[in-house]
Amino acid sequence: MNAIELPNPDLPSSAIDAATAHLRDVLAIALEHGLGKRALVVFDRRTGLSRALMEAYRRNLPEAGFIDFDAVTPDAVLTAFKTYAPGDLVVLVQSTNFRLDGFRLRVELFKLGLKVIEHVHLSRMPGAQGEHYIESLAYDPRYFRGVGHALKRRIDTASRAEVHGGDAVLVFDSPFESAKLNVGDYSAMNNVGGQFPIGEVFTEARDLEAVNGRAQVHVFGDTSYLVNRPEAPITLVIERGRVVGAENVTPGFQQVLDIIRRDEGEVWVRELGFGMNRAFSRERRVDDIGTYERMCGIHLSLGAKHGVYAKPGFKRKDARYHIDVFVVTDAVYLDDERVYADDGWTVSAA
Repeated sequence: MNAIELPNPDLPSSAIDAATAHLRDVLAIALEHGLGKRALVVFDRRTGLSRALMEAYRRNLPEAGFIDFDAVTPDAVLTAFKTYAPGDLVVLVQSTNFRLDGFRLRVELFKLGLKVIEHVHLSRMPGAQGEHYIESLAYDPRYFRGVGHALKRRIDTASRAEVHGGDAVLVFDSPFESAKLNVGDYSAMNNVGGQFPIGEVFTEARDLEAVNGRAQVHVFGDTSYLVNRPEAPITLVIERGRVVGAENVTPGFQQVLDIIRRDEGEVWVRELGFGMNRAFSRERRVDDIGTYERMCGIHLSLGAKHGVYAKPGFKRKDARYHIDVFVVTDAVYLDDERVYADDGWTVSAA
């Protein structure tokens, strides 16, 4: 295959130095990639961000194998995977996302017992956004693991929650499903690794119909999987777990609601996400919605789809949409404890 070179300027050397330092911690602490274990980095050179990450991995993994995805055949990549043993590491640095004839990359690599770090859709984060992305890779285990586990403990024992933002209050008058962690601690998990950056604890109400109130949306994922920020927040009106109204709505957001209603009949609110990555905020964004999902604050999902939590009456084949929306967050309460204030989580990491 011919290499693909698209016009996309290199990031500054300071960004590459920062990526090198952050990924050193990710490899050593989160992935526990130690001596005696091999590594393979599959990358492309299409964007400044992909080239910066590739160079950072070269500095940290000088003895690893490196494959330019655009310079070989898919069969060559698949063959290379099979030469690595359980516990070895595969890193995927993708300006878009690599397609290998139905081979579901991360899932199939996990089946082989390999550790995986996946960077995906890097082309959606040009210029300064690439530097924001690199900052989001910084790994502070005391913060991510300490605060993450503290949030999980409180979520798992809470009987209700409230999210306050602007003049809106959304009430979850129900206990929650067991919270899931994406904090770089894989000690209790079957697989090691996943998509980076990390930083999230998520759950949903056990009783979805116990969710009522209003929430102000400052960013939503549009039909192109990109961050869409309206000029002013959109206010969702939620009754019995469903969106029944939207104020100050934009055409783009109305399109999202119309598509969900067309295919699912109504717009459910499912996931309650506690984003933890301090590199992203309401004002400091990247365009890729899957990356911005880690933003420090609260996000919800619209639509009936949630692959983690099975609920009676929700058939997997009929649930098609899981659209992330990010709500203005001034305060979050779990029972009577305020766990979010001044743009950050206030629970103890101890």
